[in-house]
Amino acid sequence: MRAATAWLAGLLTGLGLGLSAMAAEPAPTGTAEPAREPTGQATGATAPAPMAATRNGREIYEQFRDGLSDSQCDDDVSARWSRHFAQAPQRLAQPDDTLLPLFGYVVDKLRESHLPTEYALIPFVESGYKPAARSPAGPAGMWQMIKLTARNHKVPISGQYDGRLSPVDSTRAAVRYIKTLHGMFAGDWRLAVMAYNAGEYRVFGALRRNGLEARDANPEQLPGMPGITQAYVRKIHALSCLIVRAGRDETWLAALDRPVARLQAVPVPRDTRRIEQFAAASGQSAARLQRLNPVHSDGRIHRPANGTTYLLAAAGSAPALAVAAPATTTMADASAYMEQQARVARPARHVVARGENPWTIARRYDLPVSELLERNGLSRDSVLQVGQRLRIADSTQAATPADPAKPLD
Repeated sequence: MRAATAWLAGLLTGLGLGLSAMAAEPAPTGTAEPAREPTGQATGATAPAPMAATRNGREIYEQFRDGLSDSQCDDDVSARWSRHFAQAPQRLAQPDDTLLPLFGYVVDKLRESHLPTEYALIPFVESGYKPAARSPAGPAGMWQMIKLTARNHKVPISGQYDGRLSPVDSTRAAVRYIKTLHGMFAGDWRLAVMAYNAGEYRVFGALRRNGLEARDANPEQLPGMPGITQAYVRKIHALSCLIVRAGRDETWLAALDRPVARLQAVPVPRDTRRIEQFAAASGQSAARLQRLNPVHSDGRIHRPANGTTYLLAAAGSAPALAVAAPATTTMADASAYMEQQARVARPARHVVARGENPWTIARRYDLPVSELLERNGLSRDSVLQVGQRLRIADSTQAATPADPAKPLD
């Protein structure tokens, strides 16, 4: 990430783009997280129902695969970079690695911003998805930002707090920057990742010198671009194809078929001084929180000069003191309670809706995917049909009697 945004203003004006393209999203103040994340502050409104703390690992893979802009893996995939990143799928499959939860967090943020999931592979290339990564040349964090670029994109850096080492701060900034690049370069992820690597001014300059517009350019053959930047596209594409091809391997998919922590930004209460204190209050592993949040490298909670401090932690794990409980029960509270109780008492059957698959349905009813498939005589390759009726509970679990008049599809 080598942007020179100040320099770019004049160039964009010369190209007739202006700075409006840079305003894809309003910049937040401090480190305040977007509204969809928990704020940890009582506002009088009923808090939204918490997300599930885990999800099936296969769901993360499917979200990545379904979000790709280019899922074609033909003969032009780089053999060199395929060998270089050959272990990436196996790292995703390892249950004791923080990679898959982190990867899922980044995929979620990209999908929320309507961006191709090829961009989720940038931290693979930059740091191997290591939040604590540091380069002797100066870049830091899993997105490998230099300080100037980080500050330009509202990453807080002050005193003992380096937001580049916070997956929350750095991912928010990276996704916002990538969204800007994606718009600048006509939605071509290849040009956008080249700009992430070399700086948008250099890509714009190469386009201008060659009389090209972004929508007409062949990124890998764009004259005037450094070889290392053109190789960046080949690296991302090779990684994408390695993961897509791994998805055809039943053994690899079986390794993903496990509960995986769903990560989210959790605000840290002002009176929480150490990660161990937060971990004890939220029921999480302090060691895991430390690995995920190296901005607090010595176990102490460091805070930016302005704004709220966040930890990347399992969803729904905020300490009780972080969120004020509502004083009275509202209709929304009752609805959330009823929804929770409905999960406890599983229905006998489920009617498949559009967009559902065995993994999302199994997660909804807190069932192992293998059990759902076996109960309905399905294999992992089975394609569900809208309106298809699946057996959820056996005779000892059913909350409602089965309807003998309508056999299962």
